[in-house]
Amino acid sequence: MTSNTIAVLPFVNRSPDPDNEYFCDGITEEIINALARIEQLKVTSRTSSFQFKGQAMAVRDIAQQLGVEVILEGSIRLSGRKVRIMAQLVQAEEDFHFWSETWDRQLDDIFAIQDEISLLIADKLREQFGHFEIEDHLVEPQTDSLDAYAYALKARYYHNQWNPSDVKKAIELFEKAIVLDPRHTESYVGLADAYGFLATTQFMDPGEGWQKAAAYTQQAFELNPKNAGVHYQLANLAFFTECDFAKAFEHALESIRLKPNYPEAQQFVAFLYTLEGSMKEAEEHLGLALLIDPLSQETLFFKAFFDYRNGDYKSALRQLDACLQANPNNIPAYVQRSYCLLMEGHYQETLDFIHQIPKDITVEGDKLGIICIAHILAGHQKEAAATLELLRAEAAKPAAFQAHSYLFMAYACLEEADAAFEWLEEALKLNSSVLLLSYSGQLSKRLSRDPRYQVFHERLYGRGGREEDAEQKSALLDEATSEEYRQRLLQFMEEEEPYLNPGLSLRSLAEQIEVHPNKLSWLLNESLGKNYNTFINEYRVAHFKKLALDPANAHISLLGLAYESGFNSKTVFNTYFKKATGMTPRAFLKSADSGSGI
Repeated sequence: MTSNTIAVLPFVNRSPDPDNEYFCDGITEEIINALARIEQLKVTSRTSSFQFKGQAMAVRDIAQQLGVEVILEGSIRLSGRKVRIMAQLVQAEEDFHFWSETWDRQLDDIFAIQDEISLLIADKLREQFGHFEIEDHLVEPQTDSLDAYAYALKARYYHNQWNPSDVKKAIELFEKAIVLDPRHTESYVGLADAYGFLATTQFMDPGEGWQKAAAYTQQAFELNPKNAGVHYQLANLAFFTECDFAKAFEHALESIRLKPNYPEAQQFVAFLYTLEGSMKEAEEHLGLALLIDPLSQETLFFKAFFDYRNGDYKSALRQLDACLQANPNNIPAYVQRSYCLLMEGHYQETLDFIHQIPKDITVEGDKLGIICIAHILAGHQKEAAATLELLRAEAAKPAAFQAHSYLFMAYACLEEADAAFEWLEEALKLNSSVLLLSYSGQLSKRLSRDPRYQVFHERLYGRGGREEDAEQKSALLDEATSEEYRQRLLQFMEEEEPYLNPGLSLRSLAEQIEVHPNKLSWLLNESLGKNYNTFINEYRVAHFKKLALDPANAHISLLGLAYESGFNSKTVFNTYFKKATGMTPRAFLKSADSGSGI
């Protein structure tokens, strides 16, 4: 299990109106997005965490499936213009609740509520995990129109159902939000994403869909050029409509710089690295995507794509079979599985498999191309010649991008290098983006020995810059300042005993010793080698021992003494006491009474 990891489970709707489900989902997603801004924290994406919605499972089991240390769960009750939000953090391994809070607020303050909740959760996670830096605000107001925000939340709820009818409902709702607030960036991003989905799945004319996606993305960019979602949309547009690999890479990297816990952007960066052949970097970003979105079928497909491009066809086939079992309408999985079968030399199986694809999701360009290549590789000369002729006729159409790609691969498999590169030159004039997918693929590798291959590789995938290595962060405090703050902290702890206050937090302690919370967090972890909770609770345990061994306190219960020492929960007290001493409080007293010298 990776450290510094959290999953936010869907908040439960406690409202009298079941239709408020969209609001609960929306608030949950906003908290996920806010926490995702913290670079050192790994936050499970909505796609994976929402798979446990409505399921009666033990927190420990959910955490194991998601690979996280801590679970955030909560509930929301919406009544008129009032909202009650309850949230609690659970340490999954030991299954104990180490923090909970309830907020009763006016709905008009919804963004301030989200910011307050997100900051407090981030603080509590830092106290539990160890140092990471937190911005002064994690949620910025999106709009002054609460009704526009409600439309946008409801639109996102429908969009996340990932089917054309619900996505079209989402479009209507995003449009209503924009009528109320023409400057609502998130609604423009939502519209761009929705039209991109319809264009990609061909549930509307691709040209029209991408044109609308581009227009809405541009409007969103003009409103907020620092929005991670905007740059993710720009990356997709650059790749799929402009055939501009370098520009796609630039926007994809900017997207994850703005929002490190952005699984779709991490997937896309991994995908781009894979295409250019930088497999080490691809694996790193894919690993991050798998960490924050382990149950997403999209992420698992990209893992299969990586395995295929890395030559591990058997692993890719296993993953693709799992994808198709989860979603029999996964078009890319059918195509990628066909490629794997071809590379494994199973030509007849490929031909049989391609005819098994449901007719309502069959992309004719893919079907023709795969059949043609299977016949070429199998040595079926008559069938290969016939299908190649059909493929040439289809590729003559300017918008037949799949056919453009397959004709190039067919020439590569025939080892007709001159025909392949001549056709490639023609197809590139059409901005045929599918060539970016196929040029460096396994089925084109027979051309890699030709000197022209590297020239075209640079033309297709060349980019002036590369992702810069992460800068080594300098210490937050220099040695002299660190020692000064350390002495100030330890002296304050001894003289003022702030740990006796059960409501003490890292942030309030920082205020009392006049140090920024980020610097106090760094000091505790780097100078004292402890997270905040361990540091404070060691003082509380020591104070409890002193009280428990004093005969004057014999009439007070152990729990009473724990509360006197600053603990506010029996579970937290017992957990930290055993962690600090290796025994229970009663065993400690028994050992002390027996004269063991503890």
